Amino acid sequence: MIEEKKVPKPKTHNLIIENRERLSLSGVIDVESFNDECVVVETDLGSLIIRGEDLHISKLNLDSSELNIEGDIISCEYIDSAGTKSKGLGFLGKMFR
Repeated sequence: MIEEKKVPKPKTHNLIIENRERLSLSGVIDVESFNDECVVVETDLGSLIIRGEDLHISKLNLDSSELNIEGDIISCEYIDSAGTKSKGLGFLGKMFR
């Protein structure tokens, strides 16, 4: 008897930034934390940190895995689920990750 291997369904993840003022994100699992300078989002492809000024979440729909953020977007940084980005952070950086 031949066993069928289940092939994992490819994950869809899109990140669109418009004029550094609006960010649209799909593939969102959860919002881990947010304030007006930083939003940490868990996505299908790892954690994403969005940094900026006057950030606010204008839309969050976990059923459709969508998130919209408005404000002055400065940077977007992915952190692998294995934590490979934390190597250079030191002890305190790893504690507050």
